[in-house]
This record gives sequence, C-alpha cells and structure tokens, in this order.
Amino acid sequence: MSEEKITLTLNAEEEKEEQPVVEPVKQVEPVYVNDHGLTEEEKRQVKEFASQIDLTQSNVILQYGSAAQKKISTFSETTLNNVRTKDLGEVGDMLSDLVVELKGFDAEPEEKGLAGLFKKTTNKVASLKARYEKSEVNVNKIAEALESHQIQLMKDIAMLDEMYDKNLLNFKELTMYILAGQQKLEEVRNVELPKLIAKAEKSGLAEDSQAANDLAQLCDRFEKKLYDLELTRNISLQMGPQIRLVQNNDTLMTEKIQSTLVNTIPLWKSQMVLALGINHSKQAMEAQQSVSALTNELLKKNAKTLKQATIDTAKEAERGIVDIETLKATNQSLISTLDEVVKIQQEGRAKRAEAEEELARIEGELKQKLLEINQ
Repeated sequence: MSEEKITLTLNAEEEKEEQPVVEPVKQVEPVYVNDHGLTEEEKRQVKEFASQIDLTQSNVILQYGSAAQKKISTFSETTLNNVRTKDLGEVGDMLSDLVVELKGFDAEPEEKGLAGLFKKTTNKVASLKARYEKSEVNVNKIAEALESHQIQLMKDIAMLDEMYDKNLLNFKELTMYILAGQQKLEEVRNVELPKLIAKAEKSGLAEDSQAANDLAQLCDRFEKKLYDLELTRNISLQMGPQIRLVQNNDTLMTEKIQSTLVNTIPLWKSQMVLALGINHSKQAMEAQQSVSALTNELLKKNAKTLKQATIDTAKEAERGIVDIETLKATNQSLISTLDEVVKIQQEGRAKRAEAEEELARIEGELKQKLLEINQ
C-alpha cells in the first residue's frame, strides 16, 4: 500500500451534507492528546496549521475536522459491510458435510462374520468401487467449493490489511487536528482573551465586554468540538483490533480449509486405494485360507478397535466439560467489567462535582458583572 499523506484543512466544502444545528455551548472535559506518534515533519505541520485557525469565524469551529470525521464514518460503514457479507457459517457447513461423507464411507464389506467371507471376492470389489466412486464425486464437489472460499478469504485478508493501514492513517489525521486545535485554544485563552478582558476593564465599554464574552464563548464551542473529535478518534482506535479479529477469523478458517485439502482428502483417497488393493489380493486366496487369515485379522482388528475405543473413552471422561482456560478468561472479563463500571461511576461523580463548582463560578462571575454594570 502506497503511503498516503495527511493534509489538514479548514475547508470542508467536500461535505455536501446538511450541517447540523449548533447546540448551546456545554462545558466539557478538556481534551489532552500527545504527539508521541508523530514525525517531526507532522509536528511542524500541526504547528503551522494551528497558526491558521481563526476562532472568530463560526464556520471554522463548525467545520473543524469534519472531513476527518466523515472519513471515519465512511470507513466504519465499509468495515461493517465487510463483516455482514462474510458467511463463514457456509464454510463450516461444508467442512461438516465433508466429515459426514468421509465417515459414511465404509471400506469394509457390509456383511460381517464368517458367512460374509464366503461371498465371491469379485462382488465385494465391485461393490467397494461403486461406493467409492459415489463418495468421491461428493467429496470433489465439496473440495472445489472449499477452494473457492479459500481464495475469497485470502483476498479478504489482504483487503483487511489495507483497511488496517487506512484506519491508522485516519487515526493520525484526527490526532493532528486535535493537537493543532489544542495549541490554538491554549494560545487564544492565554494570550488573546486576557487582552480583550483587560481592554474591556480599562475602557468600560459594553462592546469591549461583549467582544471578550464572544471570544470566550467561541473558545468553549471549540473545546467542545475538540472533544467530539476525540470521541471520533477513540472510535478509530477501537476499530484497529476489531479489524484484526475479523482478519484472524479469516486466517484460521483459511488454514483449516488448507489442511483439509492437502491432508484429509488425499489421505482418505490413499486409504481407499489401499482398500481396493487389499481386496484384489484376496482373490488368490482359497476359501479355507481366507477363513483362517481373516478370522485372525478380525480378532486383531477388534482388539485394536476395543483398545482405541477404551483409550478415547477414558480421555473424554477425564476431560472437563468446560476448560479451565475458558473459566479463567470468563472470570477475568467479569472482573474487568466490574472495574470499568466502578471507574465510570467514579468519573461521573468527579465530573458532576466539577460541574457544580463550575456552575458556582459562572454564577459568581455573572453576579460580579451585573454589579459592575450597575455601578
């Protein structure tokens, strides 16, 4: 993927959608974003862009970073559509059908016991070939469908890599917008706003006081805009691991299909060839020799089968219904959820307390201003 260059802009003319109605200014928590992930050139670009921001223009605040937010919105929809259209269940059904087909084929004669040994070997071979050919047709159809799904999954994996890189670029772009806005907001509040306040106090003119108040209001609106950008940036941050999860699922399914195509199916076919060869060799045997040889073979096979079945049963009996790793992961998730709830509640109480203090301060300032005007 060719590296794209981020271009910050104050002009959102490409946004043809209807602009939202500006809501009353609300006090929000300040947004703090560091520049650790930026190159020196990008830091210089942020600083240069910050100097171009004019908070006295209402449209600048309204449209600030909206182009980057639009990219995240469009990107989120693309990611969602990719997940919606993915039907890994169909692949799982095919693998299940394949298992049923392979297990349903019995290379041994249907009739067991000594009576079956005296049937003509030719009939046994013909029956075995017929059943093998029927199963082979179904297996090949399933294999072709799995190969098609594997190719599509590999394309999806490559596409998700591109989506991940694109999301990283969008995340960095939002970071640069927020950093530039923070620098400008700090400059206005620490330099320009104090000058207007001092001018109003010195002149005592209503228009000077209004100018200072207007700039303070614009600063509050811009701070809220930066908070909105931070929310969008957080969405982009969460999207990275989500993309990797989808990609990991595709990779696991691709590997499963690959193992089936190169191991399971060829092994099954080779076993069928061996079965046919064994049946051909039996044609040279005399009936009495077959009785003796196959009787011993059956005894050995039954003993082996019994041994394996006993081992498998013991293993399954010793295995717990739920793996300890699953319980640990579930318990850890529950603990993390409770911690997050407590954290959210604590942050909520802190924010409410800060808001009450801020309201008291605002009320005091208003009363003070009214007293000054009436003097």
